Amino acid sequence: MLSTDIGIDLGTASILVYIKGKGVVLKEPSVVAFDRDTNKIKAIGEEARLMIGRTPGNIVAVRPLRQGVISDYSVTEKMLKHFIQKAIGKRTFKKPRISVCVPSAATEVEKKAVEDATIQAGAREVAIIEEPIAAAIGAGIDITRPCGNMIVDIGGGTTDIAVISLGGTVVSTSVKTAGDDFDEAIVKYMRKKHNLLIGERTAEEIKIKIGTAYITEDYDEDDEEATIDIRGRNLVTGLPKTVTVTSKETQEALRETTSQIVEAVHSVLEKTPPELAADIADRGIVLTGGGCLLRGLEELIEEKTGINTMTAEDPMTAVAIGTGKFVEFLSDDGIES
Repeated sequence: MLSTDIGIDLGTASILVYIKGKGVVLKEPSVVAFDRDTNKIKAIGEEARLMIGRTPGNIVAVRPLRQGVISDYSVTEKMLKHFIQKAIGKRTFKKPRISVCVPSAATEVEKKAVEDATIQAGAREVAIIEEPIAAAIGAGIDITRPCGNMIVDIGGGTTDIAVISLGGTVVSTSVKTAGDDFDEAIVKYMRKKHNLLIGERTAEEIKIKIGTAYITEDYDEDDEEATIDIRGRNLVTGLPKTVTVTSKETQEALRETTSQIVEAVHSVLEKTPPELAADIADRGIVLTGGGCLLRGLEELIEEKTGINTMTAEDPMTAVAIGTGKFVEFLSDDGIES
């Protein structure tokens, strides 16, 4: 194996690595735990995620990416190096070509930071690709055709919404409301409604197990409802306490956050040229990213826009697959370096 083409979905919540011919070979949380005293990295990925909120004073578990962009450069570089080596092994003679995706609203400085960190982590050359385009390729949409496709990519830190035609973005927006904000909204709600303090990992568990964005009008109070028992600290007594949370409550907790995403979709549709808007009305809106797995999000967007909304086949890996295929797309077009 002389050289490898790699696609990296550099997400706020998790990092996915796609290798040409092998598919997605690695999916790990983008969390790094390091020792403050010695400045040495203790753990990266899943192992570090388990430490969030449970570390002694000298060890901190950090997320080096915030809202889709690098917030801690040196830690990101080490994390990338670790994941690239883990994905391709040490046997390669030639440095890999890597394509990395960034949010569509990322500035030139932010893109440069991603590029530099990837080169430092061992890339021969780097291609930067916008997230919605990667998501569209990964969702199996032929983006080269002259017809409008709307992609809503809900990640951990950002939601990217774009109308794509002829291989490029026509209208796009990136809002800093996404999966992490869902967790935060649940933490706030539990605090306000139940006087219960919970951590972000527990909030994420609630979101994944019973989180709901939409409950139909003819919802009957007696209907079987999804519930989950949550343990946290009672803010009044200061002691541990268990509370039962229902999916109806999560809908209430997430209402504000989900409506911000719907508003962003609406604003992109308002700016879309009429011909492309007609295509979208015909073909529908495609959702990708881990955040779109929230129950009822499709129905919520569909109700507010009146446009058929569907989730991509494998929303979690769509961006990584699209990023990897983008490298192939470049070499097939004869832009081989």
